[in-house]
Amino acid sequence: MLKDFIIKKRLEKGMSQEYVASIIGVSRPTYIEIEKGNRDLTITEAKKVASLFDLSLTNLLQEKDLAHKVVIHDDSAESGRQDMEIRVQKKDLEKFKQVFLYILNTVGSKPNVGETVIHKILYFIDFDYYEKYEENLMGLKYVKNHHGPTSVELGSLIEKMKEDGEIEEVKSKFFKYEQKKYLPHKEPDMRVLSAQEKEHIDHELSRFQDKTATYMRNYSHGDIPWIGTEEGKMIPYESVFYRDDNYSQKEYDDEL
Repeated sequence: MLKDFIIKKRLEKGMSQEYVASIIGVSRPTYIEIEKGNRDLTITEAKKVASLFDLSLTNLLQEKDLAHKVVIHDDSAESGRQDMEIRVQKKDLEKFKQVFLYILNTVGSKPNVGETVIHKILYFIDFDYYEKYEENLMGLKYVKNHHGPTSVELGSLIEKMKEDGEIEEVKSKFFKYEQKKYLPHKEPDMRVLSAQEKEHIDHELSRFQDKTATYMRNYSHGDIPWIGTEEGKMIPYESVFYRDDNYSQKEYDDEL
């Protein structure tokens, strides 16, 4: 039932009933009635709930979760691939982990830098690097959702690092919005990055470290890779070569 799906998604996001109620514009007692199944959502309320849970309105009403399963494997591992399954090599995940730690140690303490902002920073690090150098830095997979490009692998990495005591999840408020933040308990191993890669990451952090989640969402929505991808689908790296001047990070020779 829809009420059970809403409860499931709210708990997955770590959101309180009071917070969701404030976002959709109802009182907490009214929202509780929605979760009990005693009151239906209006269309306007349903759209807000869908956006909050990174879903389209259709997927919310159909109770369709677009979560992708992340499977970590060795180079030599061979296994059947299932739908919605993302296979990540251990060596790639280790590089991602060190970049994530570097981001947290560098800008993670800023009040505006929560999980949503980190998703967008990772996206621009990866896609801008691919445009400039035509090779992957981390090579993460990103899906298109309501809030912009979202890293498929980040959630699994966060859970593993929390279990290992490498980061700590904390809840905070930035203005009226609840957000997840992560405190690093170790320094990154910068040996996994080349000088070129580190310079690129520092450039992206300087661009976005003071931006809000709302800004990052709106800005990412104007990027051609996001625009040209269907909801819930993987965003192809090759689409960076069709960017307009407002987003392109590379100078192209226009002469024939």
